[in-house]
Amino acid sequence: MNTHLYETGIIGNCAYIAHVHKNTNIAWLCWPRFDSAFLFGGLLDEDKGGEFSVLPDGEYSSHQYYLQNTNVICTEITCSGGSYRITDFAPRFHQYERFFKPLMLVRKIEVIQGSPRIKVKCEPVCDYGRSRLQPHRGSNHIEYTGCEDTIRLTTNIPITYLFEETTFVLNDTKYLVMTCGHPLEAPLVSTCENFLRETINYWRTWIKHSTIAGFYQEYVIRSALALKIHQFEDTGAIIAASTTSLPEADGSGRNWDYRYCWLRDTYYVISALNHIGHFEEMERYFHYVADISVAEADRYQPLYGIDGRKALPERILSHLSGYKGNQPVRVGNQAYEHIQNDIYGQVMISILPLYIDHRFIDQERKDSAKWINFVLDKISATIDEKDAGIWEFRNFANIHCYTNLFQWAGCAAAAKMARTLEHKALERKALYLQKKAAAHIESCYDPGRKVYTNARGSSHLDASTLQLIMMNYLDPASDRAKDHLKALEAELKTSGGLFYRYLHPDDFGKPHTTFLICAFWYVEALACVGRVDEAIEEFGSLIKYSNHLLLFSEDVDASTGSQWGNFPQAYSHVGLMNAASRIAKKLDLPVFL
Repeated sequence: MNTHLYETGIIGNCAYIAHVHKNTNIAWLCWPRFDSAFLFGGLLDEDKGGEFSVLPDGEYSSHQYYLQNTNVICTEITCSGGSYRITDFAPRFHQYERFFKPLMLVRKIEVIQGSPRIKVKCEPVCDYGRSRLQPHRGSNHIEYTGCEDTIRLTTNIPITYLFEETTFVLNDTKYLVMTCGHPLEAPLVSTCENFLRETINYWRTWIKHSTIAGFYQEYVIRSALALKIHQFEDTGAIIAASTTSLPEADGSGRNWDYRYCWLRDTYYVISALNHIGHFEEMERYFHYVADISVAEADRYQPLYGIDGRKALPERILSHLSGYKGNQPVRVGNQAYEHIQNDIYGQVMISILPLYIDHRFIDQERKDSAKWINFVLDKISATIDEKDAGIWEFRNFANIHCYTNLFQWAGCAAAAKMARTLEHKALERKALYLQKKAAAHIESCYDPGRKVYTNARGSSHLDASTLQLIMMNYLDPASDRAKDHLKALEAELKTSGGLFYRYLHPDDFGKPHTTFLICAFWYVEALACVGRVDEAIEEFGSLIKYSNHLLLFSEDVDASTGSQWGNFPQAYSHVGLMNAASRIAKKLDLPVFL
């Protein structure tokens, strides 16, 4: 189990995310935004990706952990000369009536035992590793130039040791503060200690203000913390992952850039945030989606940039070797050009809380009828159209069951909103389209096998149709729901409780790895149909596929348990949170406020 772990953890402050490897290296850091070129990209190329490590002479062992209920990582290194701890964090706390979240990476290095000899190596790169930044020596800092933004490393380590990469004895606490654009203009030691204390307090307070039931709480807390820092607070967008081109399987060529916001994730993300009671994050995300909805006169795209940008042209970085030699390395995502028609329903469902959650004020519902009609018109225009489906097939188009399910659910939400507005004509329109979507869903039913297939006229099964049960299209207590679930698990479930999205060949051949969120959907479906004991057992089996910091990847190899795909995957953590919440409700467990 877990023979090929992704041995990094993430720190972040809702302005950026950095990956800290067990070997102390900052293996991934994109500045100034989630979707910028990397400053450190060792995940994709150890030679061209630069390096920011704090290592001893000779052999060593490493132990890495999060400070409890925070996004602060500690990496403890034991070597022949002793041991030391590196505490890595991205400052985040409330200050001057707003959140302080600078482009600043802080590394605190302290002795645990003995007199370890260490060497700090800092070699940032530019333009996805095409060039290295030029270091310039200062009195207590090094300035790196060559990119659009100036990078500065401020420290109390002798600059000569850093500049010449000299080994030295660690005999007292040292600090490294890397900034982008603006230097640290404050006392080093007291500022770092204050920022660390305030950041720890911020995260622990955030968790204390979460509503989390007593079912695998530790995993839900870590997932919530991971999801939180995948939100680009400036706009409210939530990205699928902070990385690009980590392959779905070794040699598969399925290497995608996930540093964007997928509208198809909207329902699941909002559900997860709602389950833990974090209204502000949900509201920010809602406003991001609403801004796109209002601005988009034509089709909705499956994904957008974190600033709402529409054009995300895909290009290949052939100069990078890729994760463990897996090429191509892609930047951008051609899926923005795809037709994916479930997103209209996703958007409609995401707006529903405006009408049923009284934490939203009435003023935010202005022009409601006009807006609801606008989205219903989009559903009407696309409801009979073939699309690429949830898995974004590049060369296939079908009438997909999942697509029509979310059109059905979106119309149901629109009807609820219309009733709130007492708008009879709008309600009739929504109900008419809902029936039309249901007819398409029923065209996917195979009565002989007692299962819904992935698309009209297809014999293939797809894990996304688990949502027929979870969205209450099928009554969870009905024989049809139970038979559908049994057929899916018979074909797509592995002996270890993992789940394939599908097993038929797609644009790149037959999938080699399982998709983790599908396994969590399966857990939810089990709970829905009343197989709660099995749901609990399967959930317990799935958590062992995390890495050493309880972080989950996108994909898992069923034969080895190894992690693949972009990491950590917000989708996987959202799946865990929603599955845990579903089971907790079934068990009627107390929710801790």
